[in-house]
Amino acid sequence: FFLTEYTGPLLIYLLFYIRLSTIYDQVESTKNFRHPVVHLACFCHCLHYIRHLLETLFVHKFSGGHTPLKNMIKGCAFYWGFTSWIAYYINHPRYTPPSFGHRQVSFAALAFLMCEAGNHFINVTLAHQNHSGLKACFPSPTYNPFTWLFLLVSCPNYTYEVGSWISFTVMTQTLPVGIFAFLMVIQMSLWAQKKHKLYLKRFYPEVRRKAAMIPIIF
Repeated sequence: FFLTEYTGPLLIYLLFYIRLSTIYDQVESTKNFRHPVVHLACFCHCLHYIRHLLETLFVHKFSGGHTPLKNMIKGCAFYWGFTSWIAYYINHPRYTPPSFGHRQVSFAALAFLMCEAGNHFINVTLAHQNHSGLKACFPSPTYNPFTWLFLLVSCPNYTYEVGSWISFTVMTQTLPVGIFAFLMVIQMSLWAQKKHKLYLKRFYPEVRRKAAMIPIIF
């Protein structure tokens, strides 16, 4: 399910990036210069989904349950559909770069990479914490600074995921990415609140003063 859901966006984005003649006008594609942010956006987008795929294969632990086919269809339709819309705009020959130029792109790209790193380290910590054979306890921060977010929120992986898409929105300054990021904030907050309630039942003393996803807000 996850391999199918995440492989689609990776391949779909690359199809738009190479500007197929069936998608864009070839005359415009050859005339218009590609702003560096277009290449950077492709790199960041691919990095995001490659990380998801590698974590699915080597980090996450899954139960023996089955995912209903309708859930797979809905998930693929959501991710694949939005990827097509996002990639079409960013790789369009008439795409205009962000308003504040290089500075906006650089800061947003740095924030994106930090969120991606943070998300990965949180997932690794969760995998080791839940399968260490020790007494069940709430995941705690390690020496890695990216895991210190556990001190403030119970689901920092969702915090970093939202941070990645908000950064990507700022970096590319396109409406489709902004809408996708907004929907991801809603979905992640729902998942975070659901998991936070489970944590409260299992680890009340450690979790009671933490937020679910974003301090104070969620």
